[in-house]
Amino acid sequence: MSVAAPSTFNPEEADNFEDIEKQFAVKVVQHMSTYWAILEKVPGSKLRLTKMDDDIYEHLKTDFPEFDPAKTIDEDEMKSKTGKERWRKFMMAYEKKVEDYNFGTMMRGNPKWEYGKDETIFVPRMQFYAIEIARNRSGLNDWIYENNQKEQTEAKA
Repeated sequence: MSVAAPSTFNPEEADNFEDIEKQFAVKVVQHMSTYWAILEKVPGSKLRLTKMDDDIYEHLKTDFPEFDPAKTIDEDEMKSKTGKERWRKFMMAYEKKVEDYNFGTMMRGNPKWEYGKDETIFVPRMQFYAIEIARNRSGLNDWIYENNQKEQTEAKA
């Protein structure tokens, strides 16, 4: 249940509560770390992120036919006025269907990269799901599992 902000609330003058920001950052990093750990244990091409992966994937292909999961995401384009409008329309279809659909999370800008300070983009959860489902369906995240398997084999030798 969401509660509306008081009519006198001005977000431009609101205090930044450091503890809340830290808790938010911890949750984002936990999500990022968990996803990476899963990709190390399961090939992305065999992974399901939600019960609605098929629908989300088809919706992405319909609303963003130009999207190439293998390419580096153009963050400026994604976050432009037009990009935000397109993604907002896409995401709102999941408002009542996917928990935390609008919660912020970190996503790699390119499926060939590991998470890093300069390699990640802050996005709403539905963007993460849509893009990562497309990457997984294309086998673009399988290298993470393969590298981990190789490292496990080498460590045992």
